[in-house]
Amino acid sequence: MKHSELHDGKLRDKDGNPLIERYNPNERTNHWVTAITFVMLALSGLAMFHPSMAWLANLFGGGQWTRILHPFAGLVMFVSFAILVVRFWHHNKFEDGDKQWLKQMDDVLNNREEKLPKIGKYNAGQKILFFVLLASMIGLLLSGVVIWRAYFAFYFPIDVVRFAALLHAGCAFAIICAIIVHIYAALWVKGSIGAMVRGTVTYGWARKHHPKWFESVVRNTRK
Repeated sequence: MKHSELHDGKLRDKDGNPLIERYNPNERTNHWVTAITFVMLALSGLAMFHPSMAWLANLFGGGQWTRILHPFAGLVMFVSFAILVVRFWHHNKFEDGDKQWLKQMDDVLNNREEKLPKIGKYNAGQKILFFVLLASMIGLLLSGVVIWRAYFAFYFPIDVVRFAALLHAGCAFAIICAIIVHIYAALWVKGSIGAMVRGTVTYGWARKHHPKWFESVVRNTRK
């Protein structure tokens, strides 16, 4: 039996325990396309950023191919991330309780989730990360177009190109740090990575980490 199968119209794991779908196949594919292109861009960007990391260009067939592929991969990542934004925008709006959740960071870090306000599909930290990623992506796209020498850079004054290069590096640093935090948080909360790989979570996981979302899902399934 697979990890999750339908029984009586409900998803269940191999032991017959009920599961909740957190991400459907399209959402998971969308996420992993964004993640894979991010890794490609981080490595190729570092290869061009400093001579000490130029050896990373060998992963892409050399320096010339790295310079060619980097901006096109950037467009793919931006479009894929834009689709994620459309999919998850309504879950990342700040609500009552988010400010209080941030004030209780000590409880967050010590896993005292029973003391925290009820959380929807995403907590306040995940929402902040969402908007940091969004701002960084927009900054990378706009600055990337300006410094894309093959097609657009010659349309702009040299001072604008230099500023765009600095902005591009700053946004790249911000997004790399944000993704490191994202990965660490996913490892910290056991079951988060499985949710994005398999698409499902247990009732216990949902009730513990995202009780407000869990209650809404249960209400909808009973209708």
